[in-house]
Formats: sequence, structure tokens, C-alpha cells
Amino acid sequence: MRLLFVAVVLLLGFRQSASAQENIPVQSGIKKPVLTVLIPLYLDSAFDASGQYRYGKQFPRFMLPGLEFYEGVQFAIDSLKKENVSLELNIVDTRSVKTIYDVLKLPAVTDASLLLSYVSNNEIRPLAEYANRKQVPFINVNLPNDGGVTNNPYMVILNSTLATHCEGMYRFLQLKNRTSTIIVFRKTGPQEDRLKNYFTEIEKSTSGAQLKLKYVNLPSNFTAANLTPYLDSTETTMCVAGSLDESFGRNICMQLAELNKTYPVQILGMPTWDNIRDFEKPEFKDLEIFYSTPFNPQRNDPVSEQVNTHFKDNLYARPSDMVFRGFETTYRFSKLLVELGPNIATGLGIKKYRIFTDFDIQPVLLDKKTQQLDYFENKKLYIVKKVNGAVVTVF
Repeated sequence: MRLLFVAVVLLLGFRQSASAQENIPVQSGIKKPVLTVLIPLYLDSAFDASGQYRYGKQFPRFMLPGLEFYEGVQFAIDSLKKENVSLELNIVDTRSVKTIYDVLKLPAVTDASLLLSYVSNNEIRPLAEYANRKQVPFINVNLPNDGGVTNNPYMVILNSTLATHCEGMYRFLQLKNRTSTIIVFRKTGPQEDRLKNYFTEIEKSTSGAQLKLKYVNLPSNFTAANLTPYLDSTETTMCVAGSLDESFGRNICMQLAELNKTYPVQILGMPTWDNIRDFEKPEFKDLEIFYSTPFNPQRNDPVSEQVNTHFKDNLYARPSDMVFRGFETTYRFSKLLVELGPNIATGLGIKKYRIFTDFDIQPVLLDKKTQQLDYFENKKLYIVKKVNGAVVTVF
């Protein structure tokens, strides 16, 4: 019921806003830049023609990420208004029309100076092509992939790609275990081969000492007995989970947590582990679990406390990561847009207007030989350690 209450409050808040458009006062005669936020809100699915909520006492979870991101956008709008920032900000429900191509015809999009988008996989390429054609920056705030887009200096990926995560993990291991053998437990599969290839390419170009990586293929029904031969009772063994499969990650951590009593061990996992709540359970007690994330997970600063208090007092809930992401991305890129105006595309990497995350937006050249700029990407990664539910940033 709490989830339903929060969701309906957010939905009603959006429906009652001023036509999903926010205008901050500006001096007469000065044209305001336009930032348009694209979010899948599914409003037409949630309400019938008379404005009645369709789902009764139920709430479809697929609607929640977009609504949470929208709530974060509202926090940013409140902050921008308090600062009297000259900006027109539009919010478009991308599920209010049939296709993404219909979205691209909307005035809120065609008039935009910058597009901030919570996207699905099949929307990346159309949005990127539109942005490149119109020379308007397109910020992908949620998906960690490029959608096959190349030669596009107007696309920015904030949720770092797997290749970037592997680079960050490798650097972390160089600092922590530069001489010891690191055991990479993996299963067979094309995804796992891609991960291994990333590490191999990083090894070829690293400026530091190469890591001693030992790859171990595990059977599908592996047990602790399959792991023990690679562990040492006299010193801590650093392991890496070489698969994005969350079930594989849970299983290997559960086995290692039991072995940790005899064989001291640490494990570095994948960015997908940020979604695994099971690691707080007793089965994983005392196991030091590390993983990478491009968004600052710490929520102990004054602004975070204000957001937490708002949710606790008004929605009787805790804000998700998407709330914070909606807040910080809308605020940061709004401020940059107002400051840089038509030069915004060349200044997206300027390190200003930070709220939570230290974004490091860098050009990506997929083919080093041609030196072609394919897109921009956030290269900042945080390495998190989680033990018994406590989360600490260590790198």
C-alpha cells in the first residue's frame, strides 16, 4: 500500500502541474534556453478519460523508475526557481504517443536546446540521430550502452558502459593487489567472453603493472568445493566475479561467505550488483563485497538529508537512486545550459554545479586508429565496499 500511495501521489502531482512545463522568470526581451526532459511516465495507462486511476489497489512496478526520476526533476526545478535561473523546462511523457519518432515531432522536443532522457534500448539510436542532425545534446541518464551509435559528438552516456567499468575495476585492483594472483571466477558464455576481452585489451594498454589474473571456468551447478582449490588459508585472496549474471553473483558470494571463515577472501563484482539487496542477508555475513557504480552512493550530505526528510515526512518512504539522479542531472545540465547557451555542446564536461556525483564526461574514440569521436561518456566510477549491509566508498 505504501508503494501505491507514493506512486499515486507522484502521478497526481504530474497531472496537476502546469502542462508539464516550468517557466522561471526572465528579463523581458531575453530568449530563454529550453531543456526538455523525456521520461516514461505511462500517464495514459494509469488514468482513464475521466481522470480515474485504472489499477485500483495495485501499482505496476514498471511505472516506478520514471516517476521517481520525475520527482527528482521536481526537486531540481524547485532549486532552480529559488536561484531565479532563466530557463524553460519541459517534461514529456514518452509513453503518451505511439513511438519515439512521434515524440521527436513534439514542439517541446523540436524547440529544445538540450534533451535529458530516461531511455529504453530501442530509443537510443533515434534520439542520437535526431540530436546529431539538429546539433542538440542528448543526455542518456540511465542505460549503460551506446546503442551502436558512432560518430556522434552530441550523445552523452552518464551511466558508464561495461568497458569503462572494467577499466575502473582494473585500476582499483592495480592499487589493491598489484602483485598477488587474482582469481576471476566465471561461467562460459558470450557475455563472459566479452568481459574477458575487455580486461585483455586493458592489459595491453595499461601504464601500470599488469595484474596476475587467473581465469577459472565454473560449472553451472558449482559448489564451494569448486572454489576451495584457488583459495589460501594463510592470506586474503582477491576474487573477481567475471559475469553480469546476478544469480551467478549471488551464488558465488554465498559460497565464498561460508569459505571466508577458513579462507580469507574478498570479491569484486559487476555494476549490476548495485541492485542485489540479498547481500544484506545473514548468508553473506562478514564477506567483503566490492563493486563499481558511476553514481555516488553516499547519502549523508545536507542536500541528501533534505531529500530523505521530504520523502519521510510527505511520502512515508525512502527515495530511490532515481530520485537523486533526476535531481542532480536536471540541476547540473540546466545550470550549464543557462551559462553556455548555444555553446552547451562543447562544455558538457565542465566540472561545475555538482550536487552528489563527480561526473567526468570524456570523449570516446572506439577506433583509436581513425581518432573519430563517437560519443561522450561519464568516466567517473566509485568502488563501493558492502559488508553486512554497510556501504562505504573506497575508491
